[in-house]
Amino acid sequence: MLKIDALPAFTDNYIWLLQDHERLLCAAVDPGEAGPVQAWLDAHPDWRLSDILITHHHHDHVGGVQQLKDRHGATVHGPAAENIPARDSALIDGQRIRVLNHELVVIDVPGHTSGHIAYFHEAPHDAWLLCGDTLFAAGCGRLFEGTATQMYASLQRLASLPTDTRVYCAHEYTQSNLRFAQAVEPDNPDVLQRLERVVRLREAGKITLPSDLLTERATNPFLRSAEPAVAAAASQRAGHALHTPEDVFAALRAWKDSF
Repeated sequence: MLKIDALPAFTDNYIWLLQDHERLLCAAVDPGEAGPVQAWLDAHPDWRLSDILITHHHHDHVGGVQQLKDRHGATVHGPAAENIPARDSALIDGQRIRVLNHELVVIDVPGHTSGHIAYFHEAPHDAWLLCGDTLFAAGCGRLFEGTATQMYASLQRLASLPTDTRVYCAHEYTQSNLRFAQAVEPDNPDVLQRLERVVRLREAGKITLPSDLLTERATNPFLRSAEPAVAAAASQRAGHALHTPEDVFAALRAWKDSF
């Protein structure tokens, strides 16, 4: 199993560092700046950066790629449908790649951007998802380039993965997302318990990630648009009845944008 650590970047980004301790090789996920990755490598001089995994083209996810590529010669993997700096491997939906001797499946998840992808690894007792800005802990990404219909479908794909899948998203938004989830479902005890736990973690200066899909299905309103309580709250907010989960999702995303 790979060790996966978070390297904080900017104000609330996480660069995930995948580590193969047998071969002293590592891979960086969405390095929006090179500094945190380089600092880790400087502190671990026996290690080599072999790969860089990119989920989408936004600068806070790709800003450090060229510098790290130039210095370490790492193989850069990224979505074929987007302009990714120094990309060596252009990836499409369903493609399988090997990184640090682990097979990753590429999943197309448009919505936040038009060509956003996620990386999924599944093995017994070791399922994990690198989902960038598509699925957040208790939330989802804004619709900058895609549509609500696309994002809804993308999230449904991710929600269908095994419930024990660990979710490594790219931002520390959990507490604010759970405040919104509480507004949508004030009577959901799972949301309240998770919010209390997250508040304690943040007060202690600790990270709230990774999440897992079992927790997300119980507490993330964007994965719960088929739930009657969620549909009722979104309909009330919209001022009219919403009849499909897709319409509920679209109303939730618009609500969250101004929350």
